[in-house]
Amino acid sequence: MPKVYKPGKIAIVIQGRQAGKKVVVIKALEDGTKERPYAHAIVAGIERYPRKVTKRMGAKTIAKRSKVKPFIKAVNYSHLFPTRYQLELEGFKNALSTDTFKEVSQREDAKKNIKKLLEERYTSGKNRWFFAPLRF
Repeated sequence: MPKVYKPGKIAIVIQGRQAGKKVVVIKALEDGTKERPYAHAIVAGIERYPRKVTKRMGAKTIAKRSKVKPFIKAVNYSHLFPTRYQLELEGFKNALSTDTFKEVSQREDAKKNIKKLLEERYTSGKNRWFFAPLRF
């Protein structure tokens, strides 16, 4: 069977607390691990999307509305829906690993790094579809 969830692939979470949110696959674990013996992926996603920005707004308002709230999670393949979109993973790979989930402080640091990377990408204007919430 071909690998669908390659690193950089954008998917949509279809089950759980973050259902309907877009995520990017950081690491795909086809065979699972000792703790999670099923096929799953380590993902970083957007819990709260940036809000609409117009030309009329000032710099302070634009900065406030351009904030992103990320989440990191290990998600079962059966709870993900792949899309046709890809995202370049320059800084994401070393921000997350399987050991990140063991300690709370590591998890918080990883979230801060992911937040910084996502906000940089949003302000540069790359991957606009990823930063827009799903409408259904």
